[in-house]
Amino acid sequence: MTRYDLPELGGVVYHGDAIEVMAQLPEASVDLVFADPPYNLQLRQRLKRPEGGYYEGVDEDWDRFESFEAYDAFTERWLSEARRVMKPEATIWVMGTYHNIFRVGKIMQDLGFWILNDVIWHKLNPPPHFRGVRFQHATETLIWAAYDSRARYTFDYHRMKAINGGKQMQNVWRLPICQGSERLRLPDGRRLHPTQKPEALLERVVLASSRPGDCVLDPFFGTGTTGVVAARHKRRFIGIERELIYVEAALRRLQQIHPELPFDGV
Repeated sequence: MTRYDLPELGGVVYHGDAIEVMAQLPEASVDLVFADPPYNLQLRQRLKRPEGGYYEGVDEDWDRFESFEAYDAFTERWLSEARRVMKPEATIWVMGTYHNIFRVGKIMQDLGFWILNDVIWHKLNPPPHFRGVRFQHATETLIWAAYDSRARYTFDYHRMKAINGGKQMQNVWRLPICQGSERLRLPDGRRLHPTQKPEALLERVVLASSRPGDCVLDPFFGTGTTGVVAARHKRRFIGIERELIYVEAALRRLQQIHPELPFDGV
């Protein structure tokens, strides 16, 4: 485990295993958890485009599990550690696809979390279903849950209403996938991380369910989107990431977030 302190941003990034690092964090120390865990997509073959070539799916080792039982055990372990470090008034967001989100939701309820909302991310520009044997997959699901049914949690209803043009924000968020200059790429043009999430999505999560100065934990930090959004909006953050290539990319990204403005602990 390697720790990188970013005091000017109010953040800490760990290169290590999510469960092992969370086990070292103090109990009841986090105000908000956002988790974008491995989805266990169970891909059996490469996705071929009708016009030739292949679609860049998610085939990294970190998304592979031997069985549903192994995935469930992993999910229960990291969720248990996340719950331990959450304050009683904290909330947690977990996102996934139809491959995993139903299993995750069941385990969350078994652990005592109280589900507040499911939020549907409707992707405005999803990739097509190349084989044409199913409906085009254009959504992902976020589960928003409180520590338990008695929790007095944070929800900035008025901020969400303002973002939504003065209308009550619904649980369907129509946002494009990560693209353009925001999408991090390798020198050969391939995307660096297959599931990099757009900052606009994380801004809604962070602004809806935390306050300035709160601590946001992301146990699957990836390329650091949660940290970027947290730092921009004066939240402290803890990011944990197992893959060094993503840690290095996240640190480079975070160093571009107003380094001349030190975090003042608002």
